Amino acid sequence: MQSMDSKLTISDVSGPFREPREPVFSYDYSIQRSTWATPHGVRVKVSIPDELDVLRERLLGPVAGSPGQQLVIGKILSRTIADWKVRIAEAEGMLAERRDVMLAPFVGPLAHLFPKLRTLFEQEQAALREEIKKRVGS
Repeated sequence: MQSMDSKLTISDVSGPFREPREPVFSYDYSIQRSTWATPHGVRVKVSIPDELDVLRERLLGPVAGSPGQQLVIGKILSRTIADWKVRIAEAEGMLAERRDVMLAPFVGPLAHLFPKLRTLFEQEQAALREEIKKRVGS
């Protein structure tokens, strides 16, 4: 258990970026703890077919809306998933060390973490649906 003074803070997030040769969006997080001299980078990859599309289908059903609406929905969902993945990685102790980290999609070697992502999704899907409705207007 970490002391409260070494609480993780996120100072900046950029993205989404489309990774070449991979069906993922990635976000770059700058994370800091008060016990660290400098922030460190975490690249969080969100798998389009295995994370984004799965949760989008569960949240909204079959794809509907204009291409512009789909783009906004994709950005909202992929960023939310990336934020959840940082929370899960922090809870799992994956971000405890002072080093740059790449957080891969929760498939393959990290598939055991996907149920935790699904749990966060189920807890927050009503608020997420409301956010999408507010931003997209559908």
